[in-house]
Amino acid sequence: MTILITGGAGFIGSNFISYFLKEYPGVKIVNLDKLTYAGDLSNLTDIEQSDRYTFVKGDICDRSFIEQLFKKFDFKGVIHFAAESHVDNSIMNPDDFMQTNVLGTYNLLDVAKNHWMQAPNVVKKNFEEARFHHISTDEVYGSLGETGLFSESTPYAPNSPYSASKASSDFIVRSYFHTYGMNVITTNCSNNYGPRQHDEKLIPTIIRKAINGEKIPIYGDGKNVRDWLYVDDHCKGIDLVFQKGKAGETYNIGGNNERNNLDIADTICEILDEICPKDTSCKSQISFVKDRPGHDFRYAIDTSKIESELGWKANENFESGIRKTIAWYLKKYKE
Repeated sequence: MTILITGGAGFIGSNFISYFLKEYPGVKIVNLDKLTYAGDLSNLTDIEQSDRYTFVKGDICDRSFIEQLFKKFDFKGVIHFAAESHVDNSIMNPDDFMQTNVLGTYNLLDVAKNHWMQAPNVVKKNFEEARFHHISTDEVYGSLGETGLFSESTPYAPNSPYSASKASSDFIVRSYFHTYGMNVITTNCSNNYGPRQHDEKLIPTIIRKAINGEKIPIYGDGKNVRDWLYVDDHCKGIDLVFQKGKAGETYNIGGNNERNNLDIADTICEILDEICPKDTSCKSQISFVKDRPGHDFRYAIDTSKIESELGWKANENFESGIRKTIAWYLKKYKE
């Protein structure tokens, strides 16, 4: 069986490909990635020589190209990571986000439907198990106050161009289940962290700035809260949903590790002070910068559905996951 994975040179996608190839020796993977600034083939050096892995450079917005790929490889599954995902960039340049996240997702879905299905609710022979798994974000739900959790039934209320584009793609995926009976499934995750994340993101930025003696920028007062999910736990959750989730359903995957941004910076600085001490604590480098427009106050995910229905559980708490993450980045930044 050959599966198409989009955005597999990015942070979560590359971790997932490495994980999935090890877990399923009978599966072949085609990794389609546009290689924008966020995609890096060095994330895949551990599996690039595998005869079960193929990299293809291309754009999910190019429909004829996607159709050719389906004809050539006859995919029996799609796991769709590819997305523009940096909120700050979406504020400055929303057009890329609408193109990739909305139009690109539609292209993939529609080509997959045409390849797998004869008519609404009629699947072609040999494609009975073919599934489209859409990877989304908790940001589609908007912002929480001091209490409460996002569940799969939380109304959508996206507040940035990025989250609005992801919400749109979620709805398109949903419509293909309800209109055509297509075997689709969606997962919405909280903030991921771990090896291979792009340098622009919060945790790599804190680590890099701390070890370089630079100011560590924290938005506003640093009180914005996120639920942090270690990337390996997310990969296992995606795998479970792809294999065992119920068609048409949404599953939220979170780490049950709420931290505000200032806590994250303090924790990383304390660990760095311990393992590579300097004359003064890294905490002295923390500086507060102007908050981003429309900055959501708090995200937190209720994971009871994926835990009770599929038996998923996060293995890493933040204390264990962040130490693994720091060790990986120290090695990267000191090479």
